[in-house]
Amino acid sequence: MSARLAQLVIGLLLYGFTMALMVQAGLGLDPWDVFHQGLTHHVPLTFGQVVIVVGAIVLVLWIPLKQRPGIGTVLNVLLIGLAADAGIALIPAPDELWARIALLLIGVVGNGLAGALYIGARLGTGPRDGLWVALVDRTGLSVRLVRTGIEITVLVTGFLLGGTVGTGTVLYALAIGPLVQFFLGRVGRTDTRRAISENTAQELCDAPVYVV
Repeated sequence: MSARLAQLVIGLLLYGFTMALMVQAGLGLDPWDVFHQGLTHHVPLTFGQVVIVVGAIVLVLWIPLKQRPGIGTVLNVLLIGLAADAGIALIPAPDELWARIALLLIGVVGNGLAGALYIGARLGTGPRDGLWVALVDRTGLSVRLVRTGIEITVLVTGFLLGGTVGTGTVLYALAIGPLVQFFLGRVGRTDTRRAISENTAQELCDAPVYVV
């Protein structure tokens, strides 16, 4: 358990730090982070603080859906936002395009590794993932439909609020799934690696595919 907890914490901190890299690159964010960034233009909170508050609100939505959080869920709400703010404070936003592209690429790849570390610990889904998992369970709709509906909603809302949508948004959407799967095969527990290799849908749902 201590090893899994350490892996969880490292994964969450790395996840928040790589979010900061993508924010500072300024070339586009994943849907939820477009929403988080958009909110920062309208509330007196930092990016990381918005991540924490939104995570907590989404977690409250689990109650009527009867979804149970794990220790990973609670730490997700707290640590990712703190790490994101620390990363934004430490990493200056570059002006050169090549540097911005480098930050984006490192951020996306690092985010995939971070997600695999967190998921591989098997200590609970993140609040945003738990939302779609619960809605799939309660509605009987497909994972693809529910996830896509939620992420399009937060993406459009975040864009209207002023969040950054761009090349990075497309790159993240295309790359994060394969990256998480690739790294899960190397850092995940044996049962998670088996689910990945066998493409066992139910086991993959039990070990949620994404952090956010």
